[in-house]
Amino acid sequence: MLLAVEVGNTLIKLALYRGDARVAHWYAETDRERTADEYAMLWGQFLAFSGFGFADVSGIAMACVVPSVTETLRRLCQQYFNQTPLEVGPGIRTGMRILYDNPREVGADRLAAAVAAYARYGGPVIVVALGTATVFTAVSKDGDFLGGAIAPGIGISVEALVQHAAQLRKVELVRPPRVIARDTVAAMQAGVLYGVIGQIEEIVGRMRRELGDRAAVIATGGFAELVGGECRCVDHVDPLLGLEGLRILYERNSTPEAARPQDSP
Repeated sequence: MLLAVEVGNTLIKLALYRGDARVAHWYAETDRERTADEYAMLWGQFLAFSGFGFADVSGIAMACVVPSVTETLRRLCQQYFNQTPLEVGPGIRTGMRILYDNPREVGADRLAAAVAAYARYGGPVIVVALGTATVFTAVSKDGDFLGGAIAPGIGISVEALVQHAAQLRKVELVRPPRVIARDTVAAMQAGVLYGVIGQIEEIVGRMRRELGDRAAVIATGGFAELVGGECRCVDHVDPLLGLEGLRILYERNSTPEAARPQDSP
């Protein structure tokens, strides 16, 4: 079975695949201080809870945007799984032209989500990843990675309010009962949530006009379910899109075609 691992600044998402079927998935906090052994014990518990063990994993695909964690997880894979993970980055076969000025600047998680979005929904398609940052990625009707936009994420917005406004405190990010809030907590929730929704609607609208076609819009990431259902422009909410992209990329690099010239950043 394949273990797909997507490492973000806040969360690590893991999924176990048997063929193209996802049989289990888990979330863990990204901890830059945790050792390979500590991560291994946690992942081992996840696997055991679902009835599996290290020996059941025959391949690992990983997208990591936290460099200080990458080497830790490499050691984990080698010591506990006896595997060298496929890492999304320069030199792998993606099946997607990267039309960024500097393709090496494209985040591994962003690329994995773009690959999955095009494979699952066709093109043109826009991926809105709602995590530590809010990242917009456009893929053409021909499956080319075009680029996009990056804005501060919802969590960062709340933290900025708390840090710079003495009378405000950190609040739970949930849908408030109304926009015209009658207490400070709900007012912050309304301002942050509907502010992000307005941002998404505006940027997606402009991207669609640049694409010249009605692109499908996919919301993914940790806040996808909270925000995606509130956005009129979002067609699909798919929080685990990047993990599906890792599965696809692993397949594309496990065939003889992987020996052909590479097309990744």
